[in-house]
Amino acid sequence: MKQISIRLKITLWYTVTLVVMVLFTCFIVFFVSNQILQKTVRDNLIEAIEHNVDEIEYFPNLQALEETNDVDHYIQYQDGYLEIDDDFLNQVNEVYTSLYRSEDAALLYGENPISKETAELPFANSQVQKIKVDGTLYYIFDRMLTREGLQGLYLRGVVSELQGKGQMTDIVRISMVLLPALVLLSIFGGYWIAGRMLRPIHRLSQMASQIEKGGDLKKRIDIGKGNDELHQLADRFNAMFGRLDEAFEAERQFASDASHELRTPMSVITAQCEYLLEKQRSAEEYEQSLRVIQRQSNKMAGLIRDMLDFARLEARADSYARERVDLSELVRSLCTDLALIAENGITLKAEVEAGVICVGNRELLSRLLTNLVSNAYRYGKENGHILVKLMQEGGRIALSVCDDGIGIAKEEQSKIFRRFYQADNSRSSAGTGLGLAMAYEIAQFHGGALSVESELGKGSVFTLQLPGLEDNAPENP
Repeated sequence: MKQISIRLKITLWYTVTLVVMVLFTCFIVFFVSNQILQKTVRDNLIEAIEHNVDEIEYFPNLQALEETNDVDHYIQYQDGYLEIDDDFLNQVNEVYTSLYRSEDAALLYGENPISKETAELPFANSQVQKIKVDGTLYYIFDRMLTREGLQGLYLRGVVSELQGKGQMTDIVRISMVLLPALVLLSIFGGYWIAGRMLRPIHRLSQMASQIEKGGDLKKRIDIGKGNDELHQLADRFNAMFGRLDEAFEAERQFASDASHELRTPMSVITAQCEYLLEKQRSAEEYEQSLRVIQRQSNKMAGLIRDMLDFARLEARADSYARERVDLSELVRSLCTDLALIAENGITLKAEVEAGVICVGNRELLSRLLTNLVSNAYRYGKENGHILVKLMQEGGRIALSVCDDGIGIAKEEQSKIFRRFYQADNSRSSAGTGLGLAMAYEIAQFHGGALSVESELGKGSVFTLQLPGLEDNAPENP
């Protein structure tokens, strides 16, 4: 069964279900039809006898008969005569009608094909009785005549159950021809429809195979226009390929940028080592070269540390526990420590609203604020100012870092959150190029957003928007 195609499996299940439903339907139809036909037979019997009741009249003498001018049949009965309409002799829907005298069950007129078998059957007025003769069921209906002069007479109707068998046989014969034909037609139709429905899946599989073999994640699956489940699946695959392509491009760029960033300090260290090993150097030359090697080694160590932290945040964000964080206390404490840097005479001030609480990771939030403030120091002007503000309004938390430094050009503002991107190459040695990218990822991790507003020569404002405590996800256990 596992080797059978989905199209054939669908067709087989459809066929089995269809056959079972057809057989069940046939059983129900034949059973119900038989019940209906037998009821129809009994109704015809009663209708025929009730009609024949009006076909018999009593006349006290022959003179009264002559006045009717009808060509009917006459039977002497008691002191008068019975007039029986000639239609009485006609067999209607295989219903036989006979006239009996009740006192001795004598047949006076009509036809009864099972008169011998019903001779001992008592009359039952307006009731349908059953009797089996040679394996065939007969329905008997008796009707007592009550009009003047007809007392003591009964009409007895007889009809066989076989009256409806002919119709049932026709139904069975037609069903035996039409139903198999309809089942076969439905099976072929189902197989064709299954093929049409699965064609997009086959095409999707082919396109996915081509993408796998070619390794080109820029290709997309095209199965035409539509909004059904298969088209939605194709859209999901295309979105997945798009994200994979972006991820691979980002990783390639990351690897390229990382190797480029590491190449420069490695080249400097190698050059200094070769310089020292060429010949005997003075103590001062050794010290200068070792200091260069130390600076480049520290830069490499910081770069590697930042890359590992960045990769950890991207790959395993769930490894950072969430908890209630008093953001007011955290920002106030960090700003107190960071103000001690006082690089280039830059002063740092903080305006912190009390009681601002969020759910997040204290270590990552500290890292974000430290990176923003360090960035403000790095690109601030001499004797400049940094202002850190924390406030909460309308259920949203806003943390901003404002400086009056060199600013960022408009065309550069959309790029500064990329990894290893540095708007001012003249100060590229001061950082790793991962600070703002890390801050952006931390903001995303907390369900927030990090944005920048800047003007060249006037400074920049970095703003972190976070959801308030009531909008945050539950704390991790």
